[in-house]
Amino acid sequence: MSAKAISEQTGKDFLYKYISTTATVQNRFRYANVTSATDWDHLTQEHPWLLTERLVVKPDQLIKRRGKLGLVGINLDLQGVKDWLKPRLMRETTVAKAKGLLKNFLIEPFVPHNQEEEFYLCIYATREGDHVLFHHEGGVEVGDVDAKAQKLVVAVDDKLSEDQVTEQLLAHVPEDKKEILASFIVGLFNLYEDLYFTYLEINPLVVTQDGVYILDMAAKIDTTADYICKAKWGDVDFPPPFGREAYPEEAYIADLDAKSGASLKLTILNPRGRIWTMVAGGGASVVYSDTICDLGGVDELANYGEYSGAPSEQQTYDYAKTILSLMTREKHHQGKVLIIGGSIANFTNVAATFKGIVRAIKDYQGPLKEHEVTIFVRRGGPNYQEGLRVMGEVGKTTGIPIYVFGTETHMTAIVGMALGHQPIPNQPPMDAHTANFLLNSSNNAVTPATTRTASFSESKAANDVTPAKKSKAGLPAVSYLCFRLLRHALPLFSLRLLFPTAKATTLFSKRTKAIVWGMQTRAVQGMLDFDYVCSRDEPSVAAMVYPFTGDHKQKFYWGHKEILLPVYKNMADAMKKHSEVDVLISFASLRSAFDSTMETMQYPQIHTIAIIAEGIPEAQTRKMIKMADEKGVTIIGPATVGGIKPGCFKIGNTGGMLDNILASKLYRAGSVAYVSRSGGMSNELNNIISRTTDGVYEGVAIGGDRYPGSTFMDHVLRYQDTPGIKMIVVLGEVGGTEEYKICQGIREGRITKPTVCWCIGTCATMFASEVQFGHAGACANQASETAVAKNQALRDAGAYVPKSFDELGNVIRTVYDELVADGTIVPAQEVPPPTVPMDYSWARELGLIRKPASFMTSICDERGQELIYAGMPITEVFKEEMGLGGVLGLLWFQRRLPRYACQFIEMCLMVTADHGPAVSGAHNTIVCARAGKDLISSLTSGLLTIGDRFGGALDAAAKQFSKAFDSGMLPMEFVNKMKKDGKLIMGIGHRVKSINNPDMRVQILKDFVKQQFPATQLLDYALDVEKITTSKKPNLILNVDGFIGVAFVDLLRTCGGFTRDEADEFVEIGALNGIFVLGRSMGFIGHYLDQKRLKQGLYRHPWDDISYVLPEHMSM
Repeated sequence: MSAKAISEQTGKDFLYKYISTTATVQNRFRYANVTSATDWDHLTQEHPWLLTERLVVKPDQLIKRRGKLGLVGINLDLQGVKDWLKPRLMRETTVAKAKGLLKNFLIEPFVPHNQEEEFYLCIYATREGDHVLFHHEGGVEVGDVDAKAQKLVVAVDDKLSEDQVTEQLLAHVPEDKKEILASFIVGLFNLYEDLYFTYLEINPLVVTQDGVYILDMAAKIDTTADYICKAKWGDVDFPPPFGREAYPEEAYIADLDAKSGASLKLTILNPRGRIWTMVAGGGASVVYSDTICDLGGVDELANYGEYSGAPSEQQTYDYAKTILSLMTREKHHQGKVLIIGGSIANFTNVAATFKGIVRAIKDYQGPLKEHEVTIFVRRGGPNYQEGLRVMGEVGKTTGIPIYVFGTETHMTAIVGMALGHQPIPNQPPMDAHTANFLLNSSNNAVTPATTRTASFSESKAANDVTPAKKSKAGLPAVSYLCFRLLRHALPLFSLRLLFPTAKATTLFSKRTKAIVWGMQTRAVQGMLDFDYVCSRDEPSVAAMVYPFTGDHKQKFYWGHKEILLPVYKNMADAMKKHSEVDVLISFASLRSAFDSTMETMQYPQIHTIAIIAEGIPEAQTRKMIKMADEKGVTIIGPATVGGIKPGCFKIGNTGGMLDNILASKLYRAGSVAYVSRSGGMSNELNNIISRTTDGVYEGVAIGGDRYPGSTFMDHVLRYQDTPGIKMIVVLGEVGGTEEYKICQGIREGRITKPTVCWCIGTCATMFASEVQFGHAGACANQASETAVAKNQALRDAGAYVPKSFDELGNVIRTVYDELVADGTIVPAQEVPPPTVPMDYSWARELGLIRKPASFMTSICDERGQELIYAGMPITEVFKEEMGLGGVLGLLWFQRRLPRYACQFIEMCLMVTADHGPAVSGAHNTIVCARAGKDLISSLTSGLLTIGDRFGGALDAAAKQFSKAFDSGMLPMEFVNKMKKDGKLIMGIGHRVKSINNPDMRVQILKDFVKQQFPATQLLDYALDVEKITTSKKPNLILNVDGFIGVAFVDLLRTCGGFTRDEADEFVEIGALNGIFVLGRSMGFIGHYLDQKRLKQGLYRHPWDDISYVLPEHMSM
């Protein structure tokens, strides 16, 4: 969503803060907000003027024409305001068709003035520029301002001057007010631009001798500009349209959407409704809502929403559980239905997203059965067969009725089934699996169709970049003819100099070469596979541009062969080295798409740019359009998947994966060209057209933004002028007026080819309150922009318009059959395409192959949405407050250890963290640090000293004591045996500490172990050994290494989490030494940082600490 309405208070706050004008703006920040929770005493303390001035009170809830509705209290004192609010505050009110509670009011000072001092002012954005409307009579009775007002259009990138305002807008204004108004209007226009408003209306604007007063204000801002305006906007609260409550679930999904690269939308229409939807795709979501309303379900439609743009499994789960939670709160006597629908995805892995939905269904299976929920599923796209299988399986295992359909079923057929208007097939036919398409051999390839358009329908000349449509300024007929003649004689660059605004009629051919901006390897590989299956001579991608790495080569597949494509750090190098390129496909982010596109248009060789990014601010898009018109560049997008010309070229992920390319016959040209806003619906059109005609000749998704770079009419005129195209399909939508240009073109005879049109969004007029659909441009600002009005206008103009989207395929088939019957289209024999090997990763995803793993791991899994330690999600680790000891238990021992065990591990790490700089490990670390080595090198040098002589006695002590104890050897026998064998008892002895000077580290651990451990048999045995050794020499104590070693054996054997064999195995494989290594690493790092902080120089050992001894034979 792009333009969103803001409250009057927010709009005025922006104006008062940031307007720059010589006019005196009065009553700045003098407003008070009132709700049912307002404390009047506190309010009057905060706004003392409420007690002394006359006041105006009105609801601030996006209600139009409040004055005419009697919703403005004027010239009241504070008590009068309270009395006025009593019958209104928190009372239900009807405004037009919408019913809602009045719960947010604005109080402002009353401004005494005359009628002659009221004016009307409005600024709003269109594709061409910003319109400023001014009328010298404002107020409630202003009437039809479109007819009355003086108008001024400020072209994109132009500035507004006071002279322009005075001359074109203020002709009927008294002389003494012209200067003030001119300055204010210019200041307001600059504010409008700087803060990315898309609509700003003040009525009335009052100008008295004291200055300017803004009485009533309505405004919208471009929410996609948040990253630009955040510092000035702050956190904007966008109120819902009047008549619709703001639900916390909507805010939750909006927050998910803001944190995701995918698109997640939710609007709750009727929380008690029985028909709920979970639809993939902005265009598809509108089509499903239309169909539900067409079949009489408008009053029971509970929600509008969409998920698209390849959301992760976790994001889909979060979205699905929100829907399921909402729909299982209140029962319905007829039960409920959930429609999980969608068009054919271009790049979303359907199985991956369905896993999230399946998880949610399993979590809510009880409430779903209790509320008698029936689920209908229809989806297509990458790996959709697996997704449908999983969805069907969960229905069987949970007992929830789930009916599953794929691309063989019309997209909205499940709506009729869900609402009881058509029967549910017992065993619906399934299309071939992905593998059936991709693994055929070339001599027995099977494709779904038997005919295709004859090759003569497109001449060789048509493959070249052919002449252009007229620019806005227009090309005279002679110039247009000259262009056609010169095209074959002059290079493209020369033609650009002669005809700088000419745009190509043919955008893509079999020789088209493109540069891809962004490291989109999957999309590029998809393009190369498409090229190969279309029998192109060479890849359509010449190079990639990625500013975040140096120049290098990237490996791709061309059929069976591996090839390298160059990747450049900057655009200039790519353009210079690939002069044959005339198309740029931009996967730049919404923040960088504008700059990269403007840079691209500086290169005359580029005539087509596809911008994939969604969420580019409208003001930036309009600047790109302006430059594109000046340079003669065709822009497809923003917010698009791109376009496709079967047999020639495809943009990025358009058309989906190869199974869909083949199923929809997109590897060769048909006779039908289409243009759509939606990327997902463009793929659905590929499917519909392939099933009802001989296939697609060309298809373009212009994008869902309010100002697409190229319009419906731009492409329809190209199709009209292309001989190989015999009929045209247009899928429009609610919002904008571009479809009326098609009406005009048909009436004037400029468009003569049969044109089938349908505008989605017919349900919008049935809703009581305004609904912003998934696409930014899908919102009607006036009656003529509704889908119903546009469909009727197209029908009246002579286009073929079905009664609903359900009938679109039938109408296309009827028109196509007529063209075949009259000989306009001559079908030709189908030629099977060459096969393309399936990528290993995708074949494995589909479960077609298996391969032994290079190595195995059982402690951690980072592949999903959430990191998992030994089966435990990281969120649970923190929720349970497991601490470092608990994490170590999961990663080292694959167990959730008891609380005391986790505490003991943490104590061990603390007591072994450091033992001063003199020990060998710390000494090595310090020497390395002072030699200028980095942290890792210094730490490693210290760790390498750990062994039997330093710190590595934990394992050895555990093994020695365990072996002696388990064999039944008495402590004295053990000591005597070790002495006889000439072996040291590991874990016994200390250089400094003794029985008389005990090691407090050992004492702390001993107290804890004796208090917390269920049994300490091995520790008791070791302490008995200590009594014997210290009787001989007082420093032969059980040291900290020995204590930890034997205590850990007791822990493993008695905590209840391990068998005896498992406990012994952990000792044997060296787990206990890991405690010392991990703990002492903290100390080594401390020594490293200490030396760096103290800026110590290179260490050199002093001579007087070295005993220089000559060999004996030399000293003699």
